[in-house]
Amino acid sequence: MNTVRRQTALMPALLLLVLGAGCAPNMSDQPRYNPMTPSDLFEDGRSARPGIPGTVPFGVVAPDPSFYTGKQDGVTVARIPVAVTPDLLRRGRERFEIHCSPCHGRTGDGQGMIVTRGFRQPPSYFIQRLREVPDGHFFEVITNGFGEMASFGNRVTPADRWAITAYIRALQLSRAATIDDVPSPERGRLLGSER
Repeated sequence: MNTVRRQTALMPALLLLVLGAGCAPNMSDQPRYNPMTPSDLFEDGRSARPGIPGTVPFGVVAPDPSFYTGKQDGVTVARIPVAVTPDLLRRGRERFEIHCSPCHGRTGDGQGMIVTRGFRQPPSYFIQRLREVPDGHFFEVITNGFGEMASFGNRVTPADRWAITAYIRALQLSRAATIDDVPSPERGRLLGSER
């Protein structure tokens, strides 16, 4: 009985010890800096440390700035910075018909559905000015918008912007193409039995 009394007497002390240990600071209460808060620890007064110039995070390939911006050293790129393949052109056509054709028309002539609804007609891709612009111009316009056109930078990925640009160039080439521009095996199919 004596042992039971001692254990009963020690229970409140043990409970007090366990509860007291729970009052110590935990991980959510530890000293820390919130992002962009001032700090006395570093000379520049910032808690966030700047990245070391020229470094790339482990496992990440350094991005090609022209692919993501349409510019190289601040100048609009003249040519698409990816290989133009049949798959890229198919993807460009698909994205063009979704995002661009309501305004620019399926053929790029500026006769999209919005024109029939009374909105201002966008320029045709076949005018000389747009035939002569560098490829990066179309990428930049899709990204940032231009005039009445809204920005599609948040809706169309950079890869799809280049695919659309390639498809626009294909539309432009097709409008000015002659039968001599068609590869020989395809000519016969286009001309039927004439050749």
